[in-house]
Amino acid sequence: MLQIIETFKSVQGESTHAGKVCFFIRLAGCNLRCSYCDTSYAWEGGELFSIEELVSLAEASDATVVEITGGEPLLQKETPLLAQKLLDAGKTVLIETNGSVDFSVLPEGCCRIVDCKLPASGMSEHNCYAAYSGLTSRDEVKFVVSDRNDFDFAESVIEKYHLADKTPNLLFSPVWDRIAPETLAQWVIASPHPVRMQIQMHKVIWGDKKGV
Repeated sequence: MLQIIETFKSVQGESTHAGKVCFFIRLAGCNLRCSYCDTSYAWEGGELFSIEELVSLAEASDATVVEITGGEPLLQKETPLLAQKLLDAGKTVLIETNGSVDFSVLPEGCCRIVDCKLPASGMSEHNCYAAYSGLTSRDEVKFVVSDRNDFDFAESVIEKYHLADKTPNLLFSPVWDRIAPETLAQWVIASPHPVRMQIQMHKVIWGDKKGV
């Protein structure tokens, strides 16, 4: 059984899968408290669902892409099994993790979207850098940037852990309402690394709402 905050079908707003129709499974609980968190409602609460129920909901949605997110989904021990069952059902499975937990427990075939916490989040000391050695070209590393110090920190992480050699998917996002997208765009353009900028498409479409 898994503690679930919400499930819904929407447009994937981030990652290299942005724009695709996606079924979201948001798990309850998080071990971090980022300063810009937009899903604090997922820190606690929720309802219990079986893995079979969640797979059935995903199949009924007709979405080929399923994202498991949170909160921090890897705090619940049955998350890897849920991911495997969704893969067995023929789904493209994305798992978004806050990067503080070893994600090597996830099955092969998943796209692991790892959020590298930057200084302005207040949580950068919790990054599980040891897990970066297991990154593959299927995985993605996301950097949520509040200011120039955050950007420079992210660039140093890319260099120190040779992330560009592990995955081509190094994504930079501006924190909503903290930094202008055009400012981040200029820094990305000037970066010597093969990074990619993204904007939270779902917020552009619907605003800062839950369940979208």
